Amino acid sequence: MTSRIPRDSRLRLVRPRPLAAAPSAVNERRPRRPAPRPPEGTPAPAELARMARSGLAAAARVARWADNALGPGRDAATTDGKATLSDATAERAAADLGLTMDRIRADWDTARLAGLVEVHGDSARPGWRLRAWNRDDSAVLRGWVALFDAWSLASPEPGDQEPGAVAEVVSAMPQVLSFLQLSAGPVPVEQLLDLLRQRVTELRTERCEVPYSAGSEPATPLAPVTSADVEPAEPAQDAELAPLLDWALHALASVGALTYGDAHATLTPLGSWAVWVKLEQICVAAQSPAGNIEQSAEAMLRGCAQLRPNAARAEYRAWLAARTVGSAVSELLLAARGDDALLRGLAFEALRVVGAPAEHDVRAVVDEPALRPYALLWLAEHDGVDPEDAHEVLTREEATWLWVDTAAAVADHGEAPMLVRHLESALQPTVPALLTEVRAVGHPRTVQVLVALAAAHPDPALAKAVRRAAFQVHTGSS
Repeated sequence: MTSRIPRDSRLRLVRPRPLAAAPSAVNERRPRRPAPRPPEGTPAPAELARMARSGLAAAARVARWADNALGPGRDAATTDGKATLSDATAERAAADLGLTMDRIRADWDTARLAGLVEVHGDSARPGWRLRAWNRDDSAVLRGWVALFDAWSLASPEPGDQEPGAVAEVVSAMPQVLSFLQLSAGPVPVEQLLDLLRQRVTELRTERCEVPYSAGSEPATPLAPVTSADVEPAEPAQDAELAPLLDWALHALASVGALTYGDAHATLTPLGSWAVWVKLEQICVAAQSPAGNIEQSAEAMLRGCAQLRPNAARAEYRAWLAARTVGSAVSELLLAARGDDALLRGLAFEALRVVGAPAEHDVRAVVDEPALRPYALLWLAEHDGVDPEDAHEVLTREEATWLWVDTAAAVADHGEAPMLVRHLESALQPTVPALLTEVRAVGHPRTVQVLVALAAAHPDPALAKAVRRAAFQVHTGSS
């Protein structure tokens, strides 16, 4: 039976409503955790910010020089007219500031690590922290913590050490720093070396593998591995770790996190505060409602699916606090490559919380069709485009592909009214135009989306047209 009442099949042009902004079915109120207080004796935030400004003064000076001398419309010293630190630019900065080129390059690297300068491809621009440097203490402290997090990049790695051993020491240093913070005073390097040895041995034990030589047969699925098959990890030796600990302590001293001399190391007030902040973040992560600190990225994102945006961002921050940036970004992108469109969208919301450190990895996935629209929107917002206008960077085809992907997420995890509302967010002015373009983009979930939309829509005529389009896509007919 068909309706005799004429209906307008034109779509209403309304502002798209992000899926993440949809209200949760249950709005639970959780008691707020009291704001933690730093350890007694920690300087006030204003004093910590003053220390950070002092330690980063040279980096801020070079960043401001680049902003003034190499900004748009100025006589740049590079052939491309962009703020890249070429040899010519470094020479010009050295002459203008009265410094050596080596000093200029070192201060430039510090400015990059602290977020005072943001590099995009072969060009650079002032970071938002530089703009807020004189008026926002929190921006200054965030910049210093970013430098603290990147301590292993602040000094060249020892050239005569195995990369695997260097990575082990970098992974073990948080425990060393925690011990320094709890000690609240000078600690003998020998004691730190003993702690480092224990932690590195633990890391090696955690990842020990079944030995496999060229003359042996690998284990088959029918022959399970037993404890007798596993070779115990060899304990770390002080001789191999001593030079790496020396490098790590010098690197941390170079960023202002500690003082190192006379065979003792002591955290500075800034370093002690930063370690406390990191420990507090891990405690928050451990107390997160879904217990996401030990979850994989996919499990964490599924746990956040029913949370409101602010609560979800808090979960992302807690999960990220317990991981290195590189591994966290890789996990999120792996989850985004899966079949669940909802996780794809949530993964990029989590990457927005990561911010600038994720830029390189996000740019690397722009050519992957399933991730391209999400990556382009992320990069546009990262470049300062208003989120309300970011969709303008997408082509019509990319926007339509994203519309189908979001519809797939709604169909899998949302309710029928939400799917109908999503129909109203399409760029196309009419249902026939939408169906034509949806069929053309070739999204793998097109048929399922159209079938779900037909089942959800209350207009029988429109539902019939959508079902017909689903059948045509399924059979490949025109």
